[in-house]
Amino acid sequence: MKHRTFFWFFLPSGLAMFLFIFLPILSVISQSLFTPHDAVLVTVENCGPFGCTEETTVDQEATEALRSDQPLGQWAGLGIYLDRGHLAINEVRQLWQTAPSWGSFFDRLGNLPFYRAMGFTLTYTFIVTPLTILAGLAIALAVNTLSSWLKGLVIFFSLLPFIVPPLIGSLILFWMIDARGVVGSFIQWAASDPGLSLKASTGLTWITLMVYGVWHSAPFAFVIFYAGLQTLPQDTLESAVIDGASRWQRIRYVVVPHLMPLVTFVALIQLMDNFRVFEPIIGFSASAHARSLSWAIFNDLGGETRLLSSAAATSVLTIICVAILLSPVLVRTWRDFNGKT
Repeated sequence: MKHRTFFWFFLPSGLAMFLFIFLPILSVISQSLFTPHDAVLVTVENCGPFGCTEETTVDQEATEALRSDQPLGQWAGLGIYLDRGHLAINEVRQLWQTAPSWGSFFDRLGNLPFYRAMGFTLTYTFIVTPLTILAGLAIALAVNTLSSWLKGLVIFFSLLPFIVPPLIGSLILFWMIDARGVVGSFIQWAASDPGLSLKASTGLTWITLMVYGVWHSAPFAFVIFYAGLQTLPQDTLESAVIDGASRWQRIRYVVVPHLMPLVTFVALIQLMDNFRVFEPIIGFSASAHARSLSWAIFNDLGGETRLLSSAAATSVLTIICVAILLSPVLVRTWRDFNGKT
């Protein structure tokens, strides 16, 4: 393709990316460097027959004038990034100096808001992503071996979790694991503990959220891998059968290498999706036990006092974390591409 042709081909997408991705990111970065102006307070002395009293009120005109002159707020620099609600540099340094052991250090680190959200987000991402890939591959291999009249029905039921909106699916499972729900009642009966609740335990809540994450995302991986299996070279597979390779060996040495580009693609998509986990936490009302970085942004933007600067700083840190998380996969993909060319 000629450079001129490629330019006009890429121009609409490039403009859309500039307007809807690059400019909003710049706006978020600039907002994270400023804090809202404090209200201008004035003290008024009221004197009466019984003496004088002082009353402090907000000077609305002066406050609005200050905000009009400096709409972004007052300059904070990296102060928001370093405060207790985010990287908490001073608090981490103090914990490092006073913690008696590594375990104690990480336990205390989990009490800081940003690191608590980061801990759950990373745990969720690194557990749900590989399990989703394995589940999707297993479903694709199983469906590929079924007879043609049964494949359609199985594919339909396999895609149902992907069709259901994330919030609706999490609400359904939330009702099911309730003490009065089907799953919750069964677990209480199996454990012979009428007081057992999945919602009251932090560990069980994390497990429930991860199970839901795999259940909801596995159909996407299944569709990608099933499409890749249709392009599997039958000559290579038949040669492996003639050579006496078992089913597991055919999967390991023939199927998986053929699907590796798709595995990389699914891993990239799932890493980005799982790192921004949000809907399950809202649907399960699990914020008391599990808080992600996306939930922290939502929490800062909610309520009467909208902490726009704090939410912007958390957003920038999330973007940086996603870039770091994806860099090994992107570097490997680039090296494989250069090796082939």
